[in-house]
Amino acid sequence: MFFCFISLSFAFAQKNYTLSGVVKSNATGETLIGASVKIVGATQIGASTNSYGFYSLNLPEGNYKVEVSYVGYTTLAKDLVIKANAKQDFSLEELNNLSEVVITNVRRNENVIKAQMGEEKLNVKDIQNIPVLFGEKDILKTLQLLPGIKSAGEGNSGFYVRGGATDQNLILLDEAPVYNASHLLGFFSTFNSDAIKDVTVYKGGMPAQYGGRLSSVLDVRMNDGNKKETTFEGGIGLISSRLKVEGPFVKDKSSFMVSGRRTYADAFLAFAPDTSLRGNTLFFYDLNAKANYQLDDKNTIYLSGYFGRDKLGLNNTFGFNWGNATGTLRWNHLFSNKLFSNTSLIMSKYDYEIENLLNGSEFKVSSSIKDFNFKQDFLYALNNKHELKFGFEAIHHTIAPGEISSPSTSSVNEIKIENRKGLEMATYFSDEFDVSDRIKMVYGLRLSAFSVLGGSTYKTFDKDGFETSSAFYGNGEFVKTYFNLEPRISASYQLDEDKSVKASYTRNVQNLHLMSNSTATTPTDLYIMNSLNTKPELA
Repeated sequence: MFFCFISLSFAFAQKNYTLSGVVKSNATGETLIGASVKIVGATQIGASTNSYGFYSLNLPEGNYKVEVSYVGYTTLAKDLVIKANAKQDFSLEELNNLSEVVITNVRRNENVIKAQMGEEKLNVKDIQNIPVLFGEKDILKTLQLLPGIKSAGEGNSGFYVRGGATDQNLILLDEAPVYNASHLLGFFSTFNSDAIKDVTVYKGGMPAQYGGRLSSVLDVRMNDGNKKETTFEGGIGLISSRLKVEGPFVKDKSSFMVSGRRTYADAFLAFAPDTSLRGNTLFFYDLNAKANYQLDDKNTIYLSGYFGRDKLGLNNTFGFNWGNATGTLRWNHLFSNKLFSNTSLIMSKYDYEIENLLNGSEFKVSSSIKDFNFKQDFLYALNNKHELKFGFEAIHHTIAPGEISSPSTSSVNEIKIENRKGLEMATYFSDEFDVSDRIKMVYGLRLSAFSVLGGSTYKTFDKDGFETSSAFYGNGEFVKTYFNLEPRISASYQLDEDKSVKASYTRNVQNLHLMSNSTATTPTDLYIMNSLNTKPELA
């Protein structure tokens, strides 16, 4: 806190102006996440664009050369005269001659310079050039090539990060959690590379704005859509075909993107010599969609969604299907050249169904988990030494553990396990602090609370597993609330241009727990939440 006081005192001792704006692709108008905006000749004056391409710098009055760079794009240099607060957007040209495939951070020495530990950013263009199974580009398979990340097994999209379990990875698609990120029992992931703009993974020391999992965060962002012209892109593979359409509603102001993918193995079954195979079903599909509209220079609305499903069937005897659905509505607002806000309404659902279609014993088994999330994030560029992030979120969880339904003519009895509901809330604050040319810090605090909600019967058990009490709690009642503080701090000392020493401490809390009967992820894995007996996981 002493360092903060000294830095604040210095900031107010001289008159500074704010240079802010957005970095975009000149070809498509897409915002570029993590682009570097740097003042040439000043080692400590620079910034990276946030998840929406926004940057902010504090500069004294004077003449400056600004250098803007992003991997896969030409570096842009521009001379500016700063006499007042100014807004300056930059458009970068794509490079057309990438000669090698390298999975790396945005700048070669960025991992050395930054205090944040365990962060890796994947280039989607590089992912498209890496050989994969059946020609299907796969983000999760590529992710498993990084150090510290291990596959959960051959032909499995699940992954372990530094000894953590598969359910201890927070997987986000446009801020919406994805509970089962695999197709065809794990051979492929749910992420269609054609629809993806940015992939960032935190293998440890995750920033304070992330929470709910112990091991890692995989933050995937979808393309916004081409604001310049309408384009079509597609392909035919060995097992699937895909098509993407994107373009402007209003040129340079709003755009859309729709991308679909479907396998067609079931189409070939119709020509199988064995007639018993011809009625079988085997396919999956994905649909990604996104639209945005810039209301004015300070307000932009985004709407995105993902819908994917797998279907397996054996003629008229058996059926099995599972899938994810997510939706995100976001509002970006610029209060000033220093204060950026993002407000999000998020929905996520995962469910599966197993059907027995034999006459006289028909039944269907189903289970689901559904989230509704309100999230508010702020970014305040206090000065060139401090970038503050703070906000809060509230997530309402509903878990339907299992239900067996059957028609009146079936010999199978109906069973339903009571739904469980929970309310997960958190508030956070973090500061990215450049102490000096060599010392950098990222520190913050996250306060999380998980409330077990009523609407069902809750029991308690002794250490031997015998029931000691049972009580029904009505809708809206709070059964129990768990509070946890999650401090986060990372620091680095730069020895020279190519070397630095880093240290970090992070405390994470997980309130949803995976129940599985195998080490590999399966569609029938069941999530449970905290209860009177199940406590939060801590790491």
